[in-house]
Amino acid sequence: MLKDKLKPHFGKLSIILLVAIAVLIASDLVTKYLEEKFVWNATIIPNFIEIKAGIRNQGCAFSFLDDNPAIGQPIFITLTFVLLAVLIFAFIFLPNRFIVLKVAVSLLISGAVGNLVDRIMLFQVRDWFGLNIFGRMAFCNFADFWIVLGAILAVLDLMFLNEFAVIPLTKTAKAAQAAKKAEEESKKEENAINLDTESGETQEQIAVENEITEEKDDGKDV
Repeated sequence: MLKDKLKPHFGKLSIILLVAIAVLIASDLVTKYLEEKFVWNATIIPNFIEIKAGIRNQGCAFSFLDDNPAIGQPIFITLTFVLLAVLIFAFIFLPNRFIVLKVAVSLLISGAVGNLVDRIMLFQVRDWFGLNIFGRMAFCNFADFWIVLGAILAVLDLMFLNEFAVIPLTKTAKAAQAAKKAEEESKKEENAINLDTESGETQEQIAVENEITEEKDDGKDV
């Protein structure tokens, strides 16, 4: 039964998204290369957005394990491979009707691969784009943007948009959940009818057996 449900879904949408993944990965790696080659330094919006060359991150979010790259990098690389395996599985087997979720998975794959290349080749991640977050400049790259955007899209879709949404807000999600609920109620009624039928048949069988037993007892008394 599980094999019947887990079927690869690879059509036009998947091909388009594969091309998009290749473009997103390339854009991340190319900008990192250009930042190194031309030593980018610029202030776009003072104290808010700036571009700075030479920013290197040996940890992950919030500089976790930044002081211990010998321990941190192998952990991050291993976890990234595990995450990629899950994401690729989801990309292949996720039905194409889940467009937003499939786009989110594609973004997550793009970001994960972009930073994974840096970790494997350089044992660190090249950051160059600075953004003021809560009064502190945080530097990132395009791969980080793809990961954040993919995560946001996935959460929004699972919470509000698709047919399994926790709080369905779209007409499609509401209609799908209403249809599913009606199907479940129909199955419950069918099961109830089957139980009543089986119960009735059982009672008839018991009555017949009782009659046969009584006839045998009457024969013995005679």
